Amino acid sequence: MKFIVRLLLNGLAIIVASWIVPGLHLTTPSAAIAAGIFLGLVNALLRPLLVLLTLPLTFLSLGLFIFVINAACLGLAASVVPGFDIDGFVPALLGALIVSIVSWILSGLLIGDSK
Repeated sequence: MKFIVRLLLNGLAIIVASWIVPGLHLTTPSAAIAAGIFLGLVNALLRPLLVLLTLPLTFLSLGLFIFVINAACLGLAASVVPGFDIDGFVPALLGALIVSIVSWILSGLLIGDSK
């Protein structure tokens, strides 16, 4: 149940990011929800493999390459989900940063810690 709530919170975070970042475009709120679901699945399945494969580069950049991986995952979501578009790498990077921050805050407020 928490995973489904996190997927929906990702969709809400994408809506917030599209308001803030000029290069992110959403046509409908349902496109944001679909992008949030797809982004959550990519983060759960593909992102750990990407982090593992780029571990040396992440060490060399002192962890900053994780932002590039997040931007790539958001760009993948934009390329797959109709109605969600990104104009380039910089909007993807800023959008991934905003999505991460907003979903972290919303998850902390709405889901909380299970301990």
